[in-house]
Amino acid sequence: MTEKILAKHSNNASVAPGQNIWTDVDKLLTHDVCGPGTFGIFQKEFGENADVWDNEKVVIIPDHYIFTADQRANRNVDILRDISKQYNIKYFYDITDRSDFRANPNYKGVCHIAMAEEGHCKPGEVLFGTDSHTCNAGAFGQFATGVGNTDAGFILGTGKLLIKVPPTMRFCLDGEMPPYLLAKDLILHIIGEITVSGGTYKAMEFTGSAIENMSMEERMTVCNMVVEAGGKNGLCPPDQTTFDYVTARTSDPFEPVYADAGANYIADYRFDVSKLEPVVAAPHSPDNRKLARECSDVKIDRVYIGSCTGGKTEDFQAAAKLLHKAGGQVKVPTYLVPATQKVWGDVYTLPVPGCDGKTAAQIFEEAGCVTPASPSCAACLGGPQDTFARMNKPEVCVSTTNRNFPGRMGHKEGQVYLASPYTAAASALTGFVTDPRDFF
Repeated sequence: MTEKILAKHSNNASVAPGQNIWTDVDKLLTHDVCGPGTFGIFQKEFGENADVWDNEKVVIIPDHYIFTADQRANRNVDILRDISKQYNIKYFYDITDRSDFRANPNYKGVCHIAMAEEGHCKPGEVLFGTDSHTCNAGAFGQFATGVGNTDAGFILGTGKLLIKVPPTMRFCLDGEMPPYLLAKDLILHIIGEITVSGGTYKAMEFTGSAIENMSMEERMTVCNMVVEAGGKNGLCPPDQTTFDYVTARTSDPFEPVYADAGANYIADYRFDVSKLEPVVAAPHSPDNRKLARECSDVKIDRVYIGSCTGGKTEDFQAAAKLLHKAGGQVKVPTYLVPATQKVWGDVYTLPVPGCDGKTAAQIFEEAGCVTPASPSCAACLGGPQDTFARMNKPEVCVSTTNRNFPGRMGHKEGQVYLASPYTAAASALTGFVTDPRDFF
């Protein structure tokens, strides 16, 4: 799939792994951390009076360090506002009133989820972003990967980028998903299998009945974490589920791309998901895979549900479903950070299936969780000291986020166990790392 997308975007009949090509770019994403630097490089190299290649193909989404009193963080958003006015950027999702995110209708939240919600993710396209989790959009069958500020600055001026075509690994996930497993368990299992370097500069293509039966949000979870295996990009073949999601959000045309029947893969993995168990990634690496039940003696201090990986509507509904099924109160502070304004609204308005008509917010309140915070990246990557739920002490946390390196969520001596929303909710109820099957 990756080779066919890149061939089309480089005006080649075909391309091969290892080949260097100039690819056309459909969309460039940047945010408050990298945006100012990206435009600074663009202005230095192309000139103060140069125009961006296409002001409707640049998407700027403040999301990383938003709800903070840190003046430098606030200044980054101010710079993006000035830049967007200067270059007439159509898709700038601004926030001016940080005291109440709802007073900012254009503010979205976490960029990767907002990109999907706003119709910027389309099959067959090429997306670059100044964030390593840009690969999230591969769930839509598009080539999506992170780049540095220098490459992004070049794209701003030309709409093109020189890249090396990656070889492709295929992961066939078949079988019926057990009710206690989520997509997060699958990608943590895969990363544990191939290690954090096993996918280095490779496309990771996900196929099989388990993928076909997934919602778009669950496919996003899978593709989101390919970078934790070193992957260049992740891809799910687009199907009717994809088309329904995309056409509900944009009327722009798109052309899906599929792998040929005889396509060559550098590696081929097959998993029967019906035989897998809930897993966690123990400190301090996403490939430190352990069965959740093997960690039942690990006492925890907190639980965190949020981020581009684990802060979508279905992630919160999954956590709420388990809490409702189990009853009782959480035994540790349980922090909730919806990825976007839309997700925040869903938490408060959508009934959770099978939960007596209750919303996730009602279930969380009854269970004693911390009130859902303003949508942003928040503590997933630490941030300024006043960031919501930042680990400012050396605590142990079960988190639905994507990385657990030392200092990732704040304190350098903190310990983070990456887990699914089910496992996170189960652990919140016991105060220990807990297999969610204990509540099913």
